[in-house]
Amino acid sequence: MKEGFIGVSGPLLSVRDLSVTFGRGAGEVAAARGVSFDIGRGETLVMAGESGSGKTVTSLAICGLLPEGVASVSGSALFDGEELIGMPPERLRSFRGGRIAYIFQEPSSFLNPVYSIGEQIAEAVRLHRGAGRAAALREAVKLLEMSGISDAQRAARSYPHQLSGGMNQRAAISMALACKPELLVADEPTTSLDMTTEAEIIGLLMRLKQEMRFSLLFITHNLAIAERIADKVAVMFKGELVENRKKDELFACPEHAHTRELLAAYEKVGRF
Repeated sequence: MKEGFIGVSGPLLSVRDLSVTFGRGAGEVAAARGVSFDIGRGETLVMAGESGSGKTVTSLAICGLLPEGVASVSGSALFDGEELIGMPPERLRSFRGGRIAYIFQEPSSFLNPVYSIGEQIAEAVRLHRGAGRAAALREAVKLLEMSGISDAQRAARSYPHQLSGGMNQRAAISMALACKPELLVADEPTTSLDMTTEAEIIGLLMRLKQEMRFSLLFITHNLAIAERIADKVAVMFKGELVENRKKDELFACPEHAHTRELLAAYEKVGRF
């Protein structure tokens, strides 16, 4: 079904009226309110906004990654026609890490410091593909090579603290793609990297997207990234999605005041 998306209609992910609140009563805080958007098959949606705008909370809610008992989530998130909001945890786990993969801003929050990089990727391969240990380790090395690591064998034997931030992010990408996802959520994966490494990681993600044909939800505060990779751009502001349009339309004629502010700041800093 994924190959060329032949015979498949409708968006892969359809989010409607998604709201996330923390706390109760007088202390209740709305982190996201009435968020709605679609991501088509093979499409890249860049969700942009300042820190605290609600973009990360929205993505975590969709993937069921918010702490239980802390956040209240309402609304709908249909993935290939199946409702993710309120889905039983065991069923949701089969989606998350399987058909949906998540890359975090800090690789340290994703990689376990007490296991080698190769062991961690191989574990993901065994879990989601049912491969044996030797086959999974070989696949881990292959995934590291695909992620642009020249000495993949050495990287597979290394531990996270022995690699640079950029190398660890490549390893995290390898682990996320071990399950051959249909949707990859990348939550500010380059924010902590220098500009050269950032450009390399973004180029890598777009190459892998083309090769593996997954959809991409890319979260960032940087509109330069949106200009480079987006099909559509969704702008978050104070917990609300205030603009959601095709990239060229948004850059040519932004409708919301906050979008215009972001574009003005972006023009001062310069293009990617």
